Amino acid sequence: MHSGFTDTLRRVSAKSIFAVAVRYALQRWTALTRYCEDGRVEIDNNAAERALRSVALGRKNHLFAGSDRGGNSAALVYNSLIGTARLNSIDPYAYLRAVLNRISRHPINRIDELLPWNIMRDALQPQARAA
Repeated sequence: MHSGFTDTLRRVSAKSIFAVAVRYALQRWTALTRYCEDGRVEIDNNAAERALRSVALGRKNHLFAGSDRGGNSAALVYNSLIGTARLNSIDPYAYLRAVLNRISRHPINRIDELLPWNIMRDALQPQARAA
């Protein structure tokens, strides 16, 4: 395939838009074909873009926070928490409810205990035993 791109590049006008696209692909050939060599690599970044979509949407929705800067900060925090919960297959509502119930009395030097995978493991412990 790489040789086909190289041959095509020799046959088209160097200044054409098509030649620009072919050169772009050839310069990034290793990254473009990495998924063929490693089955863990996705062919596209759609999952990452879907995860970040809520940040972009939330930025607009959180502008009520008193200032543009406050809205942007709130959007990043809320959407990072929600996105992290979703990526870890944790219900975001349940996670945020659990964090908000604990955060006022939680020591700042143990904040890692409030990460989604830690807090939900603790929250789900009694339910796991009952099942």
